Amino acid sequence: MANHDTKAYLVGAGVGSLAAAVYLIRDGHFPGKNIHIFEEMNITGGSCDGTGSAEKGYVLRGGRMLNDEAYEYTWELLKFIPSITDPQISVRDEIIAFDKKVQTHAKARLVDENGKIVDVSSMGFSNKDRMDLMKLTISPEDALKTYTIEQFFSPSFFKTNFWYMWATTFAFQPWHSAIEFKRYLNRFMHEFPRIHTLAGVTRTPYNQYDSIILPIIKWLGGQDVHFEMNCKVTDLDFKPSQKEKTIERIHYLDAGKQKEITIHNTDLVFVTNGSMTEGYSLGSMTSAPRLGSKGASFTLWENIVRKQPDLGTPSVFTDHIDKSLWESFTVTCKDPIFFDLMEKFSGNSYGTGALVTFKDSNWFMSIVLAYQPHFINQPENIKVFWGYSLFPNNIGNYIQKKMSECTGEEILIELCSHLRFHKHIPFILKTSNCIPCMMPFITSQFMPRVRTDRPEVIPKDSTNLAFLGQFAEIPDDVVFTVEYSVRSAQMAVYSLLKLNKEVTPINQHQYDVRILFDTFITSFR
Repeated sequence: MANHDTKAYLVGAGVGSLAAAVYLIRDGHFPGKNIHIFEEMNITGGSCDGTGSAEKGYVLRGGRMLNDEAYEYTWELLKFIPSITDPQISVRDEIIAFDKKVQTHAKARLVDENGKIVDVSSMGFSNKDRMDLMKLTISPEDALKTYTIEQFFSPSFFKTNFWYMWATTFAFQPWHSAIEFKRYLNRFMHEFPRIHTLAGVTRTPYNQYDSIILPIIKWLGGQDVHFEMNCKVTDLDFKPSQKEKTIERIHYLDAGKQKEITIHNTDLVFVTNGSMTEGYSLGSMTSAPRLGSKGASFTLWENIVRKQPDLGTPSVFTDHIDKSLWESFTVTCKDPIFFDLMEKFSGNSYGTGALVTFKDSNWFMSIVLAYQPHFINQPENIKVFWGYSLFPNNIGNYIQKKMSECTGEEILIELCSHLRFHKHIPFILKTSNCIPCMMPFITSQFMPRVRTDRPEVIPKDSTNLAFLGQFAEIPDDVVFTVEYSVRSAQMAVYSLLKLNKEVTPINQHQYDVRILFDTFITSFR
């Protein structure tokens, strides 16, 4: 437990830091006024964002898949946070009630080059594919080392219905880490039999920023937690020691002015080292986004490693932008025509479908139409949908340009052409605002790596330092999820405060005989 004078300093206002602040207060009985969260931007939530207006257009850089059976930490946390719309119930209860009301069952998961819905009742595996999958799921991570997915499977595997669906659900590329792919296969094995409908996806009433982040921010604000916005942490100083890792000073920029904080003996420091949305750039209907570069969080990690070389290898994740980037786009519609056409095409009313992936798209494009309104401040006459492409540096099928060079208007033309909405394109362009978003590091956490390339949540010999988020090492769990960040927060707080509380265990679905049997049967469909 913390004493009355202990202070906690959290670098970054993403999900990891927000969850850590909740755990500090709830389980560590930390005074909220002693918690300081530093954020270089003017908005909280990190990569779990959602912003905009009907006039200027809404923006979602990305979306995180939630799962009722694999998000043990997230649901445990959200059971404690009151809903904004109804403070008498928890955020968890609100999400479950909504998910029961608006159930997901995709009828148009894949679309072919002719604009026809693909029959995905079969996974499309060969016997070799089945054997390779089985071999990967039982291979020790130390044996896999820096193997990529494409080194483990034959080229035909990447033409199966399974790959098209699994890859776009979780944003995997063939050159990504076989270890991370294995973790996903095990962690979400219970989703394998329903990957073609995505019926296991748990949806929030609004976008995840409005439904999850805002309630946490409101609760933390009520506890007098300090949010130091527009403050960029640049470096940490360690006490000279051969045996311990102890932070003694934080350096940061506040409105461009260099400042520092002295860390006292009982104080704690939590660092989000790296960000998947770092260096992002937005375009518009008339302009393409630019390609950004490293920013504050990766640079801070590099500065830490210069002083403590055993705290990871940032370059493994930052030096391969060509393999870690993709591009998303958010479309604000002033007329429901696109939604009406999609409902007729897919057989799903909005909110009940899932990712619609154009498997033969040169950009490997997918879109999803969420339940409306998708933003708390969204007018009734406005509709919003989101999409993304895994190959933005390829030339389009209809627009003869790389997606990365395209305006929002050109992206909409490419999308509508895949759907054969040709005659409606002029009106859709006139009544829509498509904002593209380029993210150079969005899947950098999937890059091939070994265990020591990411620091442990509590590094060896640390007395007051913990790492949070997607670039900390957590055995068995999967990055690119809200769950991973929340898990790192609970582990960090319980360990640094030496709380006599059990860390929530991971559901080991790969050892459930019923799930194994269902997966086996599905692989032969």
